[in-house]
Amino acid sequence: MALVLAFGVVLLISVSLSGVAARTVLSTALMFLVAGALVGQGGFGLISISPSGPLVTSLADIALFTVLFTDGQRANLPALKEGWRLSGRALGLAMPLTMIGIAVPGHFLAGLDWPTALLLGAILSPTDPVFASAIVGRDDVPLRLRRLLNVESGLNDGLALPFVLIFLATAKGQESDLGKVGVELALGLVLGIVIPAAVALAWRLRILTAEPRLQSLGPLAIAIALFASCHLTHANPYLAAFIAGSTLATLDRTAAEHFEPLGDLLSELTKFGALLVFGALITPERISHLTVGDWAVAALAILLVRPASMLLSLLRTRLPQRERTAAAWFGPKGFASVVYGLLALQSGIPAGEHIFDLVAITIALSIVLHSSTDVPVAKALRVEPPDNLPTGARQDHERKSA
Repeated sequence: MALVLAFGVVLLISVSLSGVAARTVLSTALMFLVAGALVGQGGFGLISISPSGPLVTSLADIALFTVLFTDGQRANLPALKEGWRLSGRALGLAMPLTMIGIAVPGHFLAGLDWPTALLLGAILSPTDPVFASAIVGRDDVPLRLRRLLNVESGLNDGLALPFVLIFLATAKGQESDLGKVGVELALGLVLGIVIPAAVALAWRLRILTAEPRLQSLGPLAIAIALFASCHLTHANPYLAAFIAGSTLATLDRTAAEHFEPLGDLLSELTKFGALLVFGALITPERISHLTVGDWAVAALAILLVRPASMLLSLLRTRLPQRERTAAAWFGPKGFASVVYGLLALQSGIPAGEHIFDLVAITIALSIVLHSSTDVPVAKALRVEPPDNLPTGARQDHERKSA
């Protein structure tokens, strides 16, 4: 119950300060991360969580799936077709460059052997713009930039998994089963299309009508069924989630629009819960043994590798320089890296603990930097944050006046 109480208290505080956070560098994501560190064994010791326990794995898995399904509904087929050149560069060029760019310092600075260093690069290659909500979640930010970051993050989580599994098998001295990995990806793609498409087409029948107040639960039901189906069939759930959201938005825009407010709230709740638990894992004992080279790997991954890889991939495109810079900077490390880091930790490879610790400090550093710079970057894009948010006092005054 201590964990539940902590979540409720921090959620209340973050909601109460969300208006301030929308105008400043204050970050609700950072609040949950810090709160987790305070209530965990590295702080007041109110809760004890094992990184290999089911709570951590399940929360990160659910949070990532929820975020991807919701983000997928912002990228219907016409949107994907329109922005495929930029997204293709990000996925086909920036992502492999990021893997290699992280593996090199991982080998020379952190002392990892090449298979393990490449595994680290694969784990940290996915991005998660949910921590850059002032950029991705605002309609007044240039559409092509939002679409680029959204599609990139939605697809690279699933695309990184085959590389994680291949390098993990190599690090264990085993042969990687490329056929099995390919089947899981293909099955995730099929389920992500077939399940929402079948339901969306069925909803066109006159007999199947939803009561207005329940319409937002239809897409939620699809997401739940898809999540369970992926885990039962070992399909790639992350690729399936984003594709399913996109498929539903393409075939039934009305359902997607009804679900959007609920989906955004569910994404926020699962994200905050996962951040609280993840923060509790970051203890002095876990990070005290890390060397200067380890910290340098984390810093280089965020400050140099991602920006350089993205800028190279966007060369000779029509994207304005200011938007290129924003896209290069916003490559936050998020829940996919948590899930894949846990795979390495639980795999039994000799460097499993070291890999997880490197992933943990990189994600923590990413959350601090990216979630606290989204508003300044939005301002640099000539987008002003909301300054007319109502306060409780103002609402009371308006109610009395009425």
